[in-house]
Amino acid sequence: MLEKLSFMKKLFAEFFGTFWLVFGGCGAAVFAAGVPEIGIGLAGVSLAFGLTVLTMAYAVGHISGGHFNPAVSFGLFAGGRFPAKDLFPYIVSQVLGASAAAGCLYLILNGAGAFSTEGAGAFATNFYEMEGYAGRSYSMAAAFLAEFLLTAFFLIIILGATDKWANGKFAGIAIGLALTLIHLISIPITNTSVNPARSTSQALFVQGEALSQLWLFWAAPIVGAVVGGLIYKFLLQKSEE
Repeated sequence: MLEKLSFMKKLFAEFFGTFWLVFGGCGAAVFAAGVPEIGIGLAGVSLAFGLTVLTMAYAVGHISGGHFNPAVSFGLFAGGRFPAKDLFPYIVSQVLGASAAAGCLYLILNGAGAFSTEGAGAFATNFYEMEGYAGRSYSMAAAFLAEFLLTAFFLIIILGATDKWANGKFAGIAIGLALTLIHLISIPITNTSVNPARSTSQALFVQGEALSQLWLFWAAPIVGAVVGGLIYKFLLQKSEE
């Protein structure tokens, strides 16, 4: 009974952590990025995503491990840090938390009559082969490569920062800053996913092309995370002495 209760707390931690990531990161993109004169822009949105992970890593990371991302769960499994039996319930909790946050963002935005599904990146969705920032349209292959590489390095950073040989007190800072950097690089390319739950939550409300392209924002981050987990486990992880 106590073991089941403990596991439920982990799932709630993943739910609330992913909720905060989407509400904070996508909320910053939806409400504050393009505000004339006082808008936070690309750098501000990037920082918002990093801050959501940093704050929740310290708030509930000690309960669930602080994944907040299906790709991270897969990567930690590949790196030997997470059991396969917990993958499905963690991912369900993450997607539910992200979707609940997107629902709240929709209600708030719609309260101003401002919800729109028009254009690349509407409602902070991810995209490819659509004219986005600076008038550029990145191909499916380019989007896949960007999401793959960035998620792979994200897992290498996560595994390294949380390694027993590392100073774990600063892990949340390293991971939060890594996610900030990832967004600085890739918002202009795909609007940055590296997180299938975050992509799914926004696409559910926008529908259309956002849903039809969603497969890439599951496949590329998960494959990248698994590769990153394997690289750290077999090429970088310090051997027992």
